[in-house]
Amino acid sequence: MSRGYLFSSESVARGHPDKVADQISDAILDDLIRQDPGAHVACETLVTTGLALVSGEISTARAYVDIPRVVRRTIERIGYNDPAIGFDAHTCAVLTSIDEQSQDISRGVAKDDGKLGAGDQGIMFGYATDTTPEMMPLPILLAHRMMIRLEEVRVEGILDFVRPDGKGQVAVRYEDDLPVRVEAVVLSVQHKDVGIEKVREGLLEEVIKKALPEEYYDAKKTRDQTHINPTGSFVNGGPKADTGLTGRKLIVDTYGGMAPHGGGAFSGKDPTKVDRSATYAARWVAKNLVAAGLAKRCLVQLSYAIGVSEPVSIAVETYGTGAIADAEIEARVRKVFDLTPHGIIEQLNLRRPIYEKTAYFGHFGRALEEFTWEQTNRAEALKNT
Repeated sequence: MSRGYLFSSESVARGHPDKVADQISDAILDDLIRQDPGAHVACETLVTTGLALVSGEISTARAYVDIPRVVRRTIERIGYNDPAIGFDAHTCAVLTSIDEQSQDISRGVAKDDGKLGAGDQGIMFGYATDTTPEMMPLPILLAHRMMIRLEEVRVEGILDFVRPDGKGQVAVRYEDDLPVRVEAVVLSVQHKDVGIEKVREGLLEEVIKKALPEEYYDAKKTRDQTHINPTGSFVNGGPKADTGLTGRKLIVDTYGGMAPHGGGAFSGKDPTKVDRSATYAARWVAKNLVAAGLAKRCLVQLSYAIGVSEPVSIAVETYGTGAIADAEIEARVRKVFDLTPHGIIEQLNLRRPIYEKTAYFGHFGRALEEFTWEQTNRAEALKNT
């Protein structure tokens, strides 16, 4: 019999400094891909007090992007549009340091035989579980829901004291590997100086209770384990209070720690970088395996060598929930999915300006048209192979 256990995951608001950096990098990527779908982009951003610094490698045949303008537009859209907040799109300095992609890398990606090689070596993971309709672990799903609701109350003025920065954390009790209830919640939100009791009451009523379903969260029973701005005042936030960097919220981006993460970040990278595209493909494979009934819970690992088209390895772990042997599932995956970089890009239609939306509230588990890796369009083929 499986033991009971707690598992916690966190998410962050759009205005968290690291997520500001992610969104800037992906906004630049989107503007480049919109003009040149074949652009090679690896764009990194740092934000700190009064400064946004963009660096990286960009190679494009025909695109031109006014990077400072994109940076300011993105920061303003996030909500940093007033000097009183501590970081302002209109007055912050924007510096750039951009070079072209290394020719050594380029030769490996655009191969002489016309095939597309992997843009880097690395390992990538995808995960799915049947414990939620979204096939995502419940802790990260609920943490994201809190952040989505926090954005709503800020943008719609429901809580007029909320500012862009914030973090949320949810601890879920599991019994026999099934989520049964929320046992602890942490929510820390940047706010105007209106008094901490008003902040805590508003966030409890309008964010936590509205975001967490009653079937899992009982506010009365969880009262002593619901921590709202536990240190008190959180007036100073955003890049003024904490430097942000692209790629520092990898576990928020994926499965909240319920599954492993490979070595690379996603934001600012075009789809020839398998750090990004193959991680999306691994989620697509895992979700289709669960949708096909071949497993109740599934982890897929893909690995690549730079300049090589076919994956070096494909591994599937079903944690004892597989309807057939894991080796047989791996064989079906190889038959049903083209997991070369070119195959992934074409099947998931990744040469589009879709990436800024991925840079907040997670890359997985949302039913958005752009998130093609969330489709279960290969389930029947996996069943019948």
